[in-house]
Amino acid sequence: MVIVKGPELLRYSFPGSHPLTSVRLERFYERLERELGNASGVRFIKPRMASEEELTLFHTARYVEYVKRMCERGYGYLDYGDTPAYRGGYEAASYVVGSTLELCRLVLRGETKRGFNPMGGLHHARRDTAGGFCIFNDVGVAIHYLLDRHGLKRVAYVDIDAHHGDGVCYDFYSDERVIFADIHQDGRTLYPGTGFEHEIGEGNAKGLKLNIPLPPYAGDEEFIQAFGRIEEFLGKHEFDIILFQCGADGLMGDPITNLQYSPRAHEHAAKRLLELSERKCGGRIIAMGGGGYNPDNVAAAWMAVVKTFAEY
Repeated sequence: MVIVKGPELLRYSFPGSHPLTSVRLERFYERLERELGNASGVRFIKPRMASEEELTLFHTARYVEYVKRMCERGYGYLDYGDTPAYRGGYEAASYVVGSTLELCRLVLRGETKRGFNPMGGLHHARRDTAGGFCIFNDVGVAIHYLLDRHGLKRVAYVDIDAHHGDGVCYDFYSDERVIFADIHQDGRTLYPGTGFEHEIGEGNAKGLKLNIPLPPYAGDEEFIQAFGRIEEFLGKHEFDIILFQCGADGLMGDPITNLQYSPRAHEHAAKRLLELSERKCGGRIIAMGGGGYNPDNVAAAWMAVVKTFAEY
């Protein structure tokens, strides 16, 4: 497997007391080095920046310019108050996107079947706005990169972040090329307030989106039961690759959510998705770290994913 590792990803770190800082990624890299640094079959690559042309595969050119201008100024917000502009933020977010795209490129070239971008999975940004700590949506860019640039017929996206992946769900809501499955804390109790069971897609994509909200304080058993629905759902469809957003903010002790998972949930999801990928799409799967605001939880959840990927 291939893991993106480098100081460039640490630049995606908001100032002051913001919940999303580089500490969580540093903690993961420390544990990764201790436990998997010399493992056979694991390759590390450096982050790379996405070009403006790549960013506009998903985002509007006007929004990309807005982010660049606001980050050059270095203050204010890119949305309604969750996502600050800061000097270097444009470049930092571009490194996140470019790193996910580089994993896509390596998988498509057959150089690896599995990859992990720990800073990826910025699933709240929409085509024309930031949201929920997400400046650019690397998932959205990657989906267009895979489908429009490289001719894949269908992508499966699975999201286990505590927050609903609204930027992916709704911006591909009527796109039948995107199979979408998301387990999250009920939107009536947590940002962004979306992702209800009746939201199953529209037009030709009706029935191709699966939203599974869990009540606050749901734990591993509830998660594993819900994930069985995702397995059944994906088993009914054909796709060419799996994109897996493995946010760690569902673990017990996260400061801004109420779910009660342990790393067992992430290990379970990773193992089952690997099995599905082998059956459905030649083993091709790319994981992205997503949220998580307790650094020790983040390291534990992401290590559960990468160890499962490396040992499979």
